[in-house]
Amino acid sequence: MSNGNSKRQNLSFDDLPELLTLDEVARVLRVSKITLKRWGKKGKLPAIRINSRGDRRYKKQEVMRFLGMQSEL
Repeated sequence: MSNGNSKRQNLSFDDLPELLTLDEVARVLRVSKITLKRWGKKGKLPAIRINSRGDRRYKKQEVMRFLGMQSEL
C-alpha cells in the first residue's frame, strides 16, 4: 500500500515532462479527467490537441501557472 502513496508524495514538477497527459494533470491537480476537459472548454486550463484522435496534452508551464507557481524558465 505505501508504494502508491510514496509515489504521490514524491511527485515533483522537475520530474515531469514538458507536455503532460490528461491522466498526469488530473493526478497532479487531484481532479477528474472530466473536470479538466470542462476547464479546457472554458479556457481555464488550455490543452493542446494532438493526433487524429485529438488526445489532450498540457504544457507543464501552464499547469504551474494555473497553480500560481512561478515558472523557473
